[in-house]
Amino acid sequence: MSKAGAKFSEMKELMMKDVEFKAEYEKLKPRYDVISQIIEARTGQNMTQEELALRVGTKKSNISRLESGTYNPSLDFLAKVARSLGKEVQVTLK
Repeated sequence: MSKAGAKFSEMKELMMKDVEFKAEYEKLKPRYDVISQIIEARTGQNMTQEELALRVGTKKSNISRLESGTYNPSLDFLAKVARSLGKEVQVTLK
């Protein structure tokens, strides 16, 4: 049974042909890369957002907003989240 609709990769490829979309995507890519890594680390440890929030010393809503991309965290907050996941933040300028 095939699923209706297009695959994300196909849609992304099509949309990346639009200059404005591509510029906005590239601008936001680092943020979403970090979010993906946080979600992957948290779920890989079978940890809920609430458990992560307790470790970080914040509210679950802040973790939820971080993971949804609606919160622009400080580098200090990201470092706290990383440490709470047994990770560290590394910043590279290219």
